[in-house]
Amino acid sequence: MKAMGGKAVYGASVGILMLEARFPRIPGDMGNALTWPFPVMYKVVRDASPDRVVRGGAAGMLPAFIGAARELVADGVDGITTNCGFLSLFQAELAAAVGVPVAASSLMQVAQVNAILPPGKVAGILTISASSLTSAHLEAARVPLGTPVGTTEGGHEFTRAILDNELELDVDLARADNVAAARDLVAKHPEIGALVLECTNMIPYAADIRTAVGLPVYSMGSFVTWFQSGLTPPRYPCP
Repeated sequence: MKAMGGKAVYGASVGILMLEARFPRIPGDMGNALTWPFPVMYKVVRDASPDRVVRGGAAGMLPAFIGAARELVADGVDGITTNCGFLSLFQAELAAAVGVPVAASSLMQVAQVNAILPPGKVAGILTISASSLTSAHLEAARVPLGTPVGTTEGGHEFTRAILDNELELDVDLARADNVAAARDLVAKHPEIGALVLECTNMIPYAADIRTAVGLPVYSMGSFVTWFQSGLTPPRYPCP
């Protein structure tokens, strides 16, 4: 058997483009390497703060994200993802620039989830900032028009701590914000049959949301796990 080269790093098929942030990344958060049951490679995109990417629409940041993605591919990853759902804006440009599969946003799951739900049921979106989530973000992720959207904006902890890039996070309050926002969204939209969490920092609370609303919950965690399974399919022993 001959081993083939061509990469600088082996065994990590997923490359994650990271915002430059300092808030705590607890287990379950996309930026905590312990979250993943497989190796990943990270690349921080300098000056891409949570505020600039979410509230500022990532204005002027596309070249930096393309450059970082190309570096990850050059180092050996087989696919690119990001740690912010608002980067759906860069999906097409990133895919065209790097020549490998790109999954820029958790929002891309909405159409997939709709396809598996019973007739009359649709996916709802829970976002960190509904006031910043525009039709352009949704269209870039191919989210159907009229998809219900709920938000943690106006809560006690989660949106403020993440978008203001604070050094401390009250995890219990952040969990309560996510659960309350999910309950409110489902109560207002009985047609919702599942939730898609836009924000990658919501992953740690997905199980709590599932328990609270009694519906399937899909996050960037579920999306990247699916994404990785295609990049590196498991090999099974022959019977």
